[in-house]
Amino acid sequence: MAGLNVLISGVGIAGPATAFFLAKAGANVTVVERAPEPRTGGQNVDVRGHGLTVIRRMGLEETVRSKTTHEKGLKFVDAQNVSRAEFPIDDGQGFTSDIEIMRGDLGLILYEATRDNVRYLFGESVKSISEKSEKVEVDFENGSPTMSFDVIVAADGWASTTRRLAFDPKTTHDCLNDLGQWAAWFRIPHKESDSDWARWYNAPGKRMILLRPDNAHVTRASLWAMPSDDHMDSVARKGIAEQKAHWKQLFHDAGWEAKRVVGVMEQANDFYMQKIAQVNLPHWSSGRTVLIGDAGYCPSPITGMGTTAALVGAYILAGELAQKPKDIFKAFQMYEDRMKPFIKTAQKLAPGAPSMANPQTQWGIQILHWFLGFIAWSGILKWMGPSFNPPATGIELPDYTFA
Repeated sequence: MAGLNVLISGVGIAGPATAFFLAKAGANVTVVERAPEPRTGGQNVDVRGHGLTVIRRMGLEETVRSKTTHEKGLKFVDAQNVSRAEFPIDDGQGFTSDIEIMRGDLGLILYEATRDNVRYLFGESVKSISEKSEKVEVDFENGSPTMSFDVIVAADGWASTTRRLAFDPKTTHDCLNDLGQWAAWFRIPHKESDSDWARWYNAPGKRMILLRPDNAHVTRASLWAMPSDDHMDSVARKGIAEQKAHWKQLFHDAGWEAKRVVGVMEQANDFYMQKIAQVNLPHWSSGRTVLIGDAGYCPSPITGMGTTAALVGAYILAGELAQKPKDIFKAFQMYEDRMKPFIKTAQKLAPGAPSMANPQTQWGIQILHWFLGFIAWSGILKWMGPSFNPPATGIELPDYTFA
């Protein structure tokens, strides 16, 4: 594999993870990232099943565990903050995995593990892609010279710009499966009422507030809504101040700790909002460009499988390229063949999700609490398994040799 030149677009989870294994196999790896430095924000993410196996094969398990949020589990609470159902951390079948870590913390760990063997270009992004007979020429947005690569890996998220540049628009036009939900994430100051448990509160009108612990003694807040119209698309295109104003109006009467949350949201410097959606494509490669993580098969945040899918995908893509450096198209095909059964289960949603977990009325919320209370009391969640949480070990993970 020595001499294979690879460009990776995106410094999130999938990008640095792919870079880790490719560089270990001897490839010359360049990673571009639009942001001026590694992103440190983001929400809590889970590392489950094969995702943890990949972290172990990187030799990073101890480092990752040292940065976990120590979340004890998830409580569903009512407007008086009374717990209606509790799901403690367990073996990965529950709502909280063994490893809960901030997305930014995990991304930084992967960046630090690769920075000495990988070339990083921050403040840069792909402008155009031109396929040649045996190379791909790439022009950049912010002044970097035109470069040629053997492979381009798009790891720049579910709204991937690299995917748009490399793929036929007819292929990608309907790739987004809109789940009808939006979310906004940001940090708020910690209060004594914020414990090591995550707290989920439903408000009428298909609204939800989730508060989760952080290892930096702040609280991670997220607002979730299922609006009946498509107005949120236009809100997402506005400035941050206008977005915050919209979410404040949407949740001002939600009850529970809504006033506290939206009251400090205006000062949050890490606020961002996002459509909750999945990415479904017939193929994950076009020419010499291949998709990884959310760019190719975003499961959506509500599955808890995005990070695990990204790590597993990175490992398998790099492993196949390491085995077939002179036949990258065969490597791409083997990557898809191995990963697609896993992604099929990773993208599986709980019955009725996300609508079932976000009732329209107070009566619906009471029914949800009764149902969840029964599930928690009976322990039925374990034997219902994939009906609530997709398995994180749905394929056999190959044992590749990279060195």
